[in-house]
Amino acid sequence: MPGISRFAVGLVGLLCLGLPVRAATIAELYQAQAIVTGTGEANREIGFKDCLDKVLVKVSGDQRLTQKTEMLALRDKAADFVQSFRYHDRLEGIPIHDEQGTHDRPHDLTCLYKPAVIDKLLAQLGSRAWLGERPPIAVFMTAEQGSRHFVLTADEDLGKTMRESFANATSPLLMRIVFPKASQLGGLDERALAAADMAKLDKLAKKAGAARALAGSIVWSDKELGWIADWRLADRGRTYRWQARGVSFDEAFRVAIRGAAQILSGHGQP
Repeated sequence: MPGISRFAVGLVGLLCLGLPVRAATIAELYQAQAIVTGTGEANREIGFKDCLDKVLVKVSGDQRLTQKTEMLALRDKAADFVQSFRYHDRLEGIPIHDEQGTHDRPHDLTCLYKPAVIDKLLAQLGSRAWLGERPPIAVFMTAEQGSRHFVLTADEDLGKTMRESFANATSPLLMRIVFPKASQLGGLDERALAAADMAKLDKLAKKAGAARALAGSIVWSDKELGWIADWRLADRGRTYRWQARGVSFDEAFRVAIRGAAQILSGHGQP
């Protein structure tokens, strides 16, 4: 399968946290996980549908697939596409108590798929697998909440929770991110960073050990009861922009990573 040997991506954003990194494999690419209640058949079927959505998006990078009308029929047959599955009790080690049984406990349902099966489904949906290396991305982001505002960097305690959340957002798509140190911002303050063109930020990204820059901002809005997130990324001579409104910062970062994957996989505007 072309490109498999180049698919040795580090584990999902852990570079930015200084944690151990291991290479991802094709087996990891062609699997997905959902949280289900117990191990009964009814909830398993729900989990199969969730996993099908996730694996198609992970393999292709194309976020639009789950919105296609053809997915309705595919979800009804989700179990047919699973090669094997396994459960992990999320409360492992905690004794069953009161009236609770194993059918009440939350489990991680992991579904494994044959590449040929998923690739065929992607072709039916007008998409394709993204098997090339997923380039590490440097995040250049400003955050503002009332009088509190800062640039998210690798060496500031202020943004630790956001950095961890951003790294978590990379897992479903096997993406990698790094955060520049304050000294790697090229002297740009918040305002200059927001106005900087992507060519300049891409150069700074390379100095930070990444291949590409993802630039953006999140601003808290009382009116929206959440964050307004704006993102931009340059690819193939074009700068893409996308936005989310009234979301948690966890969702804002998921939107950022999903958009970056869609662009870098060649599937266009998020």
